[in-house]
Parts: sequence; C-alpha cells; structure tokens
Amino acid sequence: MAQIIDGKKVSARVKAEVKKEADVLREKGIEIGLAVVIVGNDPASRVYVNNKKKACEEVGFVSYEYALPEKTTEKELLALVDKLNKDDKVNGILVQLPLPKHINENSIINAIRPEKDVDAFHPENVGHIMIGDFSFLPCTPAGVMELIADTGVDVCGKRCVVIGRSNIVGKPMAMLLLHANGTVTICHSRTKDLAGICSEADILVAAVGKAGFVTSDMIKEGAVVIDVGMNRDENGKLCGDVDFASCADKAGYITPVPGGVGPMTIAMLMKNTLTAAKQKNNIK
Repeated sequence: MAQIIDGKKVSARVKAEVKKEADVLREKGIEIGLAVVIVGNDPASRVYVNNKKKACEEVGFVSYEYALPEKTTEKELLALVDKLNKDDKVNGILVQLPLPKHINENSIINAIRPEKDVDAFHPENVGHIMIGDFSFLPCTPAGVMELIADTGVDVCGKRCVVIGRSNIVGKPMAMLLLHANGTVTICHSRTKDLAGICSEADILVAAVGKAGFVTSDMIKEGAVVIDVGMNRDENGKLCGDVDFASCADKAGYITPVPGGVGPMTIAMLMKNTLTAAKQKNNIK
C-alpha cells in the first residue's frame, strides 16, 4: 500500500514559513498585499478566490478582492490591471481564470507587470523558468515539487513522466523536473503507447483533466504518483486523474484528491507573493 502524500500537512508547513517571514517584514513596516480579480460568477472560481483570501489571512497578508460582473469589458479589466500595476500597496496580482469568452486571457496576462505576476504566467516569467533563473514558479508545478521533496525521493536521475502539456501545469512541470535533473517525458493525446511510457516512470505526474484516467496497469511498482486532476465522477464526487483505489496498492507514494496538490497551489501563491514583496524592498 502506498504512502499517502499529505498536501494539507506540507501546505501548512509552507504557509507557516511564509507567515514567519511576513511577520518580520511587518515589524519593519512592510505590509504585503495580494490583489485577486474575479470576473463573473463561476462557482469553482469563487471557491478558489475565497480560499486565497483565507490563506492571506493565515499568513498575515492584506487581501484586495475585485469582483467584477460577467459583462465587464476587456478594456475595463485592462484598466484595473494597470491601476493595480501602479499601486505600491499591491505586491502580487492574480486574475482568476477562466475569464468570460469575450475577454482575451493572453492580453490580460501580458498586461500584468512581471514582478507582480505571482501566477508566473507572463511570457517573461515563463522564459525565466525555461532558462532556470526564475523568481516565481507557477503555483501548481511548484507545489508538486514540494510534495515530491516531502517523500524524500530525489528527482535526480529518475525517469519522470508528465501527462498533459498545458502552459499552466504540464510544460512548466516538465521544466522543473528537468531542472532537478530528472529525465523527463511529456505525454499527451497524440502519444503512442502512453500506458507503456507511464509504466516506466519513477515519478508520474497526471495533469490531463480526465477522471480516473491513470489506472494501475499504467504505473510502475513503487512509483511516486502525483495527481493534479480536479474532476467530478458520475456521482458528482470530487476525484482526480488517477484511479486512486487501484493505484494506491501499487505506487510507493500517492497524492489523494482532495487533500493533495490542491492545498499546495495556494500555499505556493503565498510564497510567490512574499517573494514579490521581498524583491520590491530589496530583501534577500
């Protein structure tokens, strides 16, 4: 039976570390502010925004929420981003995705100043991740690396497989594993013999967005299995991309859904916001 990787425990540790540093900065008169912008009334987005606000309270950040109506225009949203870019009280800006279809997400992402881009989606930050001299990391892949580190498994020299090639998770995930000296394969919908490739992985990261996609025949005995998926099964129950019940008997370590990667994403957002504040104030 696999050891469960407890994302709640690891995220609590990360947030405690962030709070400790934030308390020190506050004693120096430096308040840390995170602005979160949500457009429309998507229920999942609202849950995420509420969780981010709660995390800010936990670590001692000031949270600025901007809840805009669904009919907000791209021009209006860009004007708000520009205002937040110029606001010295705001260290990090996060625009909750997805946005309504009439707004171009890339235009909004590109408008956020790179030094306030705590999601690390801006092309400049993406470029820094590619060459390895980054300040911020995308929150979910960064959280996955923390979870792998918590197992005590060294990525160096390991066969790593990432299922999914999104700009938000799959691609940066592969780069972080590569920076840690893993030998990385990215699989996707056009991959031939996907099951065979996955079954050779010492570390398998599933970020495909299909409930129960990864089954026990696709994983190697003793592998580290990280489930980034957040889906609903036929009964409406929250589940991941990995068939947990069958894979837990074969994996060495495995993340649950919920309680695995999810809490880490928000913890790493707090860490990125702290980093932004430290850079602005020239604090190492």
